[in-house]
Amino acid sequence: MTNPIANKNAVIRGDKYRFTVLTDRLLRLEYDEDGIFEDRATQCVVNRNFPVPEFSVKEKDGVLTIETNCLRLEYRGGKFTRNTLNITYCGRMGKIVGTGGAYYFGDENITPFRGTIRTLDGVNGAKELPPSIMSNRRMTHFDDSESLALTDDFVKVRKKGIVDTYVFGYSNALTDCLDAYYELTGKTPLLPRFALGNWWSKYFKYTEKTYLDLMNRFKEENIPISVAVIDMDWHKVDIDPKYGSGWTGFSWNTDFFPDPKRFLDALHALNTKTSLNLHPAGGISAHEDCYEETAKAMGVDPKTEENIPFDIAEKKFIDVYFDKVLKPLEDMGVDFWWMDWQQGNTSKTEGLDPLWMLNHYHYNYARKDGKRGILFSRFSGYGSQRYPVGFSGDTHVTWESLDFQPYFTSSATNVGYGWWSHDIGGHMMGVRDDDLMNRWTQLGVFSPIMRLHSSNSEFISREPWNFSYETHQSMRKFMRLRCEMIPYLYTMNYRASALNRPLVMPLYYFYNNAESQEIKNEYFFGTELIVSPVTHPKDGVTNMGKAKVYLPEGEWFDFFNKYRYSGNRTFTAYRKYDEMPVFAKAGAIIPMSAAEVNPDKNPDEIILNIFPGADNTFTLYEDDNLTESYLDGKFAKTEIKLDWTGKKITIGAPTGDLSVIPENRRYKIVLNCVDDCNVSVNGKFEKRYENGAVIVEISGADGAEISFDSLNITENDYVKKVFDIIYPATAEHNLKARIIKSVREKSKAEALSDVIATDMDENLKSAVIEVLM
Repeated sequence: MTNPIANKNAVIRGDKYRFTVLTDRLLRLEYDEDGIFEDRATQCVVNRNFPVPEFSVKEKDGVLTIETNCLRLEYRGGKFTRNTLNITYCGRMGKIVGTGGAYYFGDENITPFRGTIRTLDGVNGAKELPPSIMSNRRMTHFDDSESLALTDDFVKVRKKGIVDTYVFGYSNALTDCLDAYYELTGKTPLLPRFALGNWWSKYFKYTEKTYLDLMNRFKEENIPISVAVIDMDWHKVDIDPKYGSGWTGFSWNTDFFPDPKRFLDALHALNTKTSLNLHPAGGISAHEDCYEETAKAMGVDPKTEENIPFDIAEKKFIDVYFDKVLKPLEDMGVDFWWMDWQQGNTSKTEGLDPLWMLNHYHYNYARKDGKRGILFSRFSGYGSQRYPVGFSGDTHVTWESLDFQPYFTSSATNVGYGWWSHDIGGHMMGVRDDDLMNRWTQLGVFSPIMRLHSSNSEFISREPWNFSYETHQSMRKFMRLRCEMIPYLYTMNYRASALNRPLVMPLYYFYNNAESQEIKNEYFFGTELIVSPVTHPKDGVTNMGKAKVYLPEGEWFDFFNKYRYSGNRTFTAYRKYDEMPVFAKAGAIIPMSAAEVNPDKNPDEIILNIFPGADNTFTLYEDDNLTESYLDGKFAKTEIKLDWTGKKITIGAPTGDLSVIPENRRYKIVLNCVDDCNVSVNGKFEKRYENGAVIVEISGADGAEISFDSLNITENDYVKKVFDIIYPATAEHNLKARIIKSVREKSKAEALSDVIATDMDENLKSAVIEVLM
């Protein structure tokens, strides 16, 4: 759906120039010697019909001045150059706007906040990222002059030599900039619910039996898999060279999968969706099952066995490709496609990147019959958020690659790209390292998409049971947690689509300080959590992993061990093998469910994982999970309130389309980190106190109010915590005795002073200081 024609009242036009005031901080600049301007949507821009902001226009002494509440554009006529066109912040009406220098036409887009790239194929560690449209110091822009026009039926080459640039004056207002960007380039659509569970993928020659045996082993391990990705060996690979290389394929290898429908039905019976890998560049050759129908539709005599070229720039071929090549496979039960395009960025249409065209048509084709679209493919430039999910490519199995991925993921927010999927565990090369696999799995669980993957090697494994007992148990714990968090993730999915806030966002969007920018691997994970993954090997003394953390002002609670932290500080967090630095804000409300819930279904029981210390409201979002009926209002919302000062939790009656909610909805409230207390509920309930949490179970289809006679945050048991750190540490027994004696017998401040003064391993010292601080 596009709306590319701007309101005429927002346009200032001359013979060869046109300026459009889209917001008080977003301007479109166009120049054409023939005075012909673009009103069609483009590959990047799909909407220009913004509400018209307040602005003024005047011309004096040959200078055209356009002034909004935030920006002043000055144009001196002629071609756009640094000397003829500039934009400055003006700060009218008392607004606080950016503090950077002026924008002069042709300026290089230099920003401190980076964007994202097409692929990480073959990357070992970090890779330079391009500038984004986000800055806390200056104006930014993106040039749309060379993108193609997007029409109802195809794309069209635009006139050369024109200028079509968008300038963003959103310095120090990053969330406003993100809103304007999405309004201009298109919103992120809602993902189907199953995409938020665990994905399994491996480049390997599976058979029907070995793949189903694998999925059943996951079931035996109580590790739900919601998406089964099958790499290229699902299709015929070893073919007669006259038909091509076998890299491209659209026909099941019946030696491996003798009955594809039976295989796909078996996966569906396990509540698992299926995605098949595509490398379509080789075209449709005569050995393919679909060849005869495809050839006839393209006007080719099948008897000639003439290869039908893959021509993404021809509309007729695109229609035949989806109808004759892919539809028969979908009719068998294929749920969506992995577009693994690696064959360059040129086509016979000048300026048309095949990857963009494939993403555009594949995603929109997937929406047929009211289905919710999903595509697994690479990033193809501005506006790519319209075609989720992203495949980041084949990285090396190294700590350096793991260390880059949190920053890479959060930086993509700066160009609106929120649904990256990484090869969790890494794809190729490297060495076997249980610690690395464990920490990469943890990152995957707290990533947009959790997808285990590896290359075609019998020595590179991702199955949890193929690692040490400790790693196996930790991976299982985290992969189950991913499924338990789906109610929270799905609400964040809605937030990303409706409210323009991706699941993963850098802290500097909400805290404009040096600390939020310096720790590159830290990010918000939805509204309630801050995550700083462990991306380096554990040290040999504490035997723990560590990560640098900045916690903003306020109270925070470790999501795993429930330890309380005061904010407005930076520190190093040390965590055991099966824990990672994840912090819930005071008052956090995190809706969860049992891990075994079918990801297509809304759970009968919602587990409300709540942390104390502040008032908060969380609105749980639910719909039918698979269609686009939510666009027509078929969804339900349930408001959950923690009134910390009033000592009560209120679960509101759900509103909206109640048909999407199970009739027998129940709630399990887990109020963490509080002392035991008496509870009253308007109805029958069960209450108990376990592991420092008050647990209340109710039947709450019509809402409920849970009142507490007292609410006191449990004090941190820092003595026990210090003991738990030093007990397994590789350190002298006498040193451990001195430390614990000081901690037990002295005040916390005195013990902290003793630890700081003690000559001991710096990691061990830092881990103890973290607890005592």
